[in-house]
This record gives sequence, C-alpha cells and structure tokens, in this order.
Amino acid sequence: MTWRQLSLSCQASELEQVEDLMLELGALSISLCDAGDEPIYEPLPGDNPVWQESIVTATFSENCDHESLARLLAARLPQHLAATVTGDSFHDQDWIQAYRRHFKPLQVAPDLWIVPSWLDPPDPRATNIRLDPGLAFGTGSHPTTAQCLAWLATQNLDDLAVIDFGCGSGILAIAAIKLGARQVLAVDIDELALGACKSNMAVNAVDTEQIRVSLPTSADTDAVDLLLANILAGPLLDLAERFAGLVKPGGKILLSGILQSQLNNIQSAYSNYFKLDPASCRDGWVCISGSRL
Repeated sequence: MTWRQLSLSCQASELEQVEDLMLELGALSISLCDAGDEPIYEPLPGDNPVWQESIVTATFSENCDHESLARLLAARLPQHLAATVTGDSFHDQDWIQAYRRHFKPLQVAPDLWIVPSWLDPPDPRATNIRLDPGLAFGTGSHPTTAQCLAWLATQNLDDLAVIDFGCGSGILAIAAIKLGARQVLAVDIDELALGACKSNMAVNAVDTEQIRVSLPTSADTDAVDLLLANILAGPLLDLAERFAGLVKPGGKILLSGILQSQLNNIQSAYSNYFKLDPASCRDGWVCISGSRL
C-alpha cells in the first residue's frame, strides 16, 4: 500500500489551525518534527510541549487525489504557509522490523553491553543487559545514560542497596543488579516508565525481590548505599535535600541529565551534603558523583 503525505512549516501559534485543516481534508494521522534546532528535553507526564517552529506532516490514504489535496490545502492557508507545502509518498512495510533496525548492541564498558531484547549478545561472557526501549527513556545511547553505565561498571556494587530515581526503562537499575547490587528501588513519576521497567526486568530474569518499582509517593525506604538520578537539572536542584536524606553517611550518589551550563548550580546545591568528585562530560552532558558527608 502507498501512503500520501503533505507537509508544511508553521509557528507554534499556527499549529492548531494547520492541524484542524489537515484533519478536515481527511488526514489519517498528523506528526510533528522540529523545523529548527530547539531541543525539548524529557517532558513531565501529561505535558505536550511543541517547538516554536514545526514541520507538520499529514498522512492520507493512497486513494486520495494527492495533487488536488495539495492545491486545496495551499488555497486555504495564509500565503506564507502555503509556500511551504510539499508532497511525498511512502510504501507500507514491516514497521516493527523497521523500528528494530535502529537499535544495535552497544558496548558501554569493557565488559558491559546493552543488547536489544531481540538480538543475541556479541559477547555472552560479558554482563549483558537485554533491553526493549519501548516508550521510556534509557537505551544506553544517550550520553547521560552511557556515562552512568560506564561509572557503574567501575564500582564495587556487591551487596549494596540502591535507589534509581527516574528509572525510565530500568536500564540503570538492572545494570546495578547485574553488577552485584543486592536490591534496587526503581522510582519514576511516569506509569509508562514503570511498566517498561517491569518488562525489561522480566527479559533480564530480574525479580521483584531484586528491583522494586514505585511512584515517588510510595517510595518509602531506609537510607541506601547508592542513589542514582539520571533526570534533569531542575528536579535535581529541587531534590538535593531529599536525596541527601536517602543516602547513608559514606554512601555514594551519581547525578546526570545535566548540561555543562548547569554544572555550577548543581555542584553548589549538592556540595552541602556530598564530597563531590570531578565531573565528567560527554557531548555537552555532565555526570557528577560524590560521597555523603
């Protein structure tokens, strides 16, 4: 089957008008992508942020008169929007296989691999984390996650109690268990993330005695040996005092999801509670570790 597409560029204030018109013309689906270079970092559940300028793409059935649709769309839009209208088509395919082709085994440390759940590990003797990315953040490829995994691989985690705050896919929690931790409390504000974490636990034969998943409101626990938080700078600043209370004296913390421009603020907030190590940086993203005072 061949699908028809019409695309145009518009400002955020024009987005509703454009979407309504495309739906009126019979669009089966509408997608957005960034027309500039404006990153949107991990939004909170329920938030639907949009870019200041987006490329809006509507998909129509193969039976539509593509050229007539394009003319009608252009005729009903302001001239500056009509000038950006373009058309395209694409053939149906096995979308699951197309999605899976984007993911390959990833070596994040000498003996630590992230392996998509549908592929065989390149090195069966290594520590292999089987992962189905799903809808949650954390595939191992983002610099924040990669730095956290590389740090974990250098630590002695034997018999430690750990909190993974903002667990996403569960990748750090599962890595901690596979690297020797006794128990992990995996916390996230997103129910979808908790579901993805549970699914990835099952793929890795990790049980609920080893990793307990929880919303923050239900995350009562004693102080732990290690707290991981790969989230964003804003929440990290807000949670500094709470995190300090969750880590035993001498215990460790690992923070990521921090841009270089945010490093000083994070260090200032956490140096009251932790002796911080020199920060590491990859592709503009910073990772900070430290020991509880």
